[in-house]
Amino acid sequence: MLSFLKNHPFAVEAFFDRSLVLTFAAPKEALQGLIPPCLALDTFEDRWAFIALAMVQTSGLRPKGFNRFFGSDFFLTGYRVFTRFTTVQRKRLRGLYILRSETDKKRMAFFGNLFTHYRYTITDTWQKGGIVQSQHSGLLVETEEGDTLPGGSPFHDWKDARRFAGPLPFTFTYLPKQDKVLIVEGVRENWTPRPVAVKKYCVPFIDSLRIDGLRLAGAFVVENIPYHWEKGRIEKWRP
Repeated sequence: MLSFLKNHPFAVEAFFDRSLVLTFAAPKEALQGLIPPCLALDTFEDRWAFIALAMVQTSGLRPKGFNRFFGSDFFLTGYRVFTRFTTVQRKRLRGLYILRSETDKKRMAFFGNLFTHYRYTITDTWQKGGIVQSQHSGLLVETEEGDTLPGGSPFHDWKDARRFAGPLPFTFTYLPKQDKVLIVEGVRENWTPRPVAVKKYCVPFIDSLRIDGLRLAGAFVVENIPYHWEKGRIEKWRP
């Protein structure tokens, strides 16, 4: 009866203290089965599709306009596919499709699952310097300053890689019982990501997807970013 609450019923704001994003590439055929039929893969050179692992230290998450006292500080680990959606007005929107969301706070998981479809689970992720680690999920990412693309990356340079560093303007959720798409627009300020070198990584969730031809494509970090999400809007999907 209260399922409408999951459709982002109000705008939300937060501050990104630090966001580290690893982008993984695979032949587009290997990722097609991960997204619903209403979405298309956002590709590079019509060959490569992408999954992003975003690791974000967030503070003051709260309904937009509320005092920061009401906000939550938490660590977010999100796994998203780069996608596109064509609206009924034939506008092509570029955005992300959520595969999995993890947080280190029970409060965030509770309210996140109440007001979104992102299916938050709780884990023990922590960050120190260039290291992000979770004992529970087995996640380990270690980075250092550097601007060399990973070996095997499909990108020719960091300008190409920057297009797939995230976050994208929109996040999409498919509502199959209604044949509708929930669209949430994100608005950011001062978004200037810088490339970093990945010394080592272990990402069990992505490994569990068993994606043929997957390889690390790039990594970026940003810091001190005001961010907010608009109230969700629902659009009818017309195949």
